[in-house]
Parts: sequence; C-alpha cells; structure tokens
Amino acid sequence: MSHIVEKWKEFCEWQQRPTQPIKKSAEHHCCNTCGEEYQGNYCPQCGQSARIGRYSFKNALLLFLDVWGMGNRGMFRTLRDLILRPGYLIRDYISGMQMAYFPPFKLLFLLTALLLIVDSGVNLKGENNLATYHEKTVNIDNARTEKSKKEETTRMERWNRAADMYIVKAREFRESNPAFFWVVLLFVLSLPLYLFFRKCPNIPDLRFSELLIAMVYTWGMHDIYEIVLTFFGVYESTVDDASLLLSIIPLKQLSGFKWWRTCLYLILSYLAALFILFAAGLIVVEIQLYLEA
Repeated sequence: MSHIVEKWKEFCEWQQRPTQPIKKSAEHHCCNTCGEEYQGNYCPQCGQSARIGRYSFKNALLLFLDVWGMGNRGMFRTLRDLILRPGYLIRDYISGMQMAYFPPFKLLFLLTALLLIVDSGVNLKGENNLATYHEKTVNIDNARTEKSKKEETTRMERWNRAADMYIVKAREFRESNPAFFWVVLLFVLSLPLYLFFRKCPNIPDLRFSELLIAMVYTWGMHDIYEIVLTFFGVYESTVDDASLLLSIIPLKQLSGFKWWRTCLYLILSYLAALFILFAAGLIVVEIQLYLEA
C-alpha cells in the first residue's frame, strides 16, 4: 500500500512539473540541404532537423505527418498531457511555453476531423454514427416543420414555427461546421467562466483570451476520449453525459480552487451559458418574425 501511495505522489509531482525542453545536441552537423555547419538540433540557416538523413520509410512517414501538422513531438506530448495533466498543460502554454505544445485551435480542428472519420464508420463495429444521427434529426426536424406548416393562424403558432426552423438551421450548421460550431459555444461558455476564474489562486490576473484557450484545450481533451470510446463502440452520448465532469479536472488544476468551488463555478457557468444561448435564440426568432410580417 505504501508503494502505491509513493507512486501516486511521484505522479502528482510529475503532473505539476513544467515540461522539460529537448536538450540541445552537442554533435556537429552539416545540413544536407544548404550545407551549413552547425551544432544543435536544427539548421540555423534553413531549419531542417538534424535527424533527417538519407531517405527512408521512417523519414517519409515523418514528412507525411508534417503535412497534417502531426509530425512533431509537440503533438504527441500534447495528446499525452491532455489525458494525464490537462490543467497544468494549459498553465504551461499560457505562461509562454507555446513551442512545447500543439496550437489549441489547430488541435481542435484536427481532432474534430478525426472524430468525424471515426463516426463515419472507421471503428471496430463499422457503424456510421453520423448517418444514424443525421437520419434521426432529419426525421424529427421534418415532423416539426410539417406540424408547424399546418399551424400558422396565431402569433404563438408562427413563433413556434420560426423556433423550429431556427433549431433545424442550428443543427445543419453543427453538422456542416462542427469545429467552428464548438468554438462559438466555447466562446459563449467562457464569458461566465471568466467572471468566476479571473482571480483564481494560481493565476490571479487570468485574461479572457487565456481562459478561452483553456476551454479549447479542454474540449480537445473531450474529443480524445470521444474518439477512443467511439472507435471501440461506445456511443457519443456517454462522453456528452460526462463532459461536465471531465471539465472539472483541467479547471481545478489550472485555477487552484477547491474541488467544490470548481464544481459550483462550472455548473453556474453552464447555466449562464444556456441562458445566453436561449436569449440569443429568442432574439433571432423575433427578428425572423419581424421580417416575415
């Protein structure tokens, strides 16, 4: 038992320790591209890595990954730390260690694209979750639209029809632009979160831009779990139900608040974000009714 406790303490210390940069190579190199002689990991003239030598399948794979922005140690370090130390990763990134990690918005778009691939049938069960979800939502939206078309006599019925159309358009936008859709929602959620976390113990002067970056990385963490669970046949709803719980971990590590306070602030922020979205929906529907009048 004492051995497990000791290992846990070592893990907690590792979590809080900032990422150590790659040590500079002491070897002398001659760049194969420009002929520059240098000492270090990269050529100061053209930027080529010292590890690149004669053509091989390994180098070809690294170049292929580079095209998609994944052929660097920052990507794999970011994925690892988002699972094991998400809040401390965010702390390191916003404090200036940006070359050590993969850029948050770029990571979110890549993970969203990978999630769409897994959802489209590239999983162990071969199930196309996107087609199933699209079919269900289309049937629901069509039923709402048909019902609304038959009920257009009063203002309330016209309002219900406009609200149904707003929901249909929102779902279509989510399906066609999933990454941008989540960026907008994360921006809305960051507004109330900033009111609670802007003076947290670990970062007393937390900026809104930094909190937004934290939420983008947090949703990237959600995407990682969702990709893995969907690949092994666990549906998206499992992660959706746990998304509130998952968000507590990085916010707790980043802010330094107590667990109960982090949970309370997050719940209140979710409720405030829902109110903001509801109010925005009301305004859009009222504008649509005004234009139709």
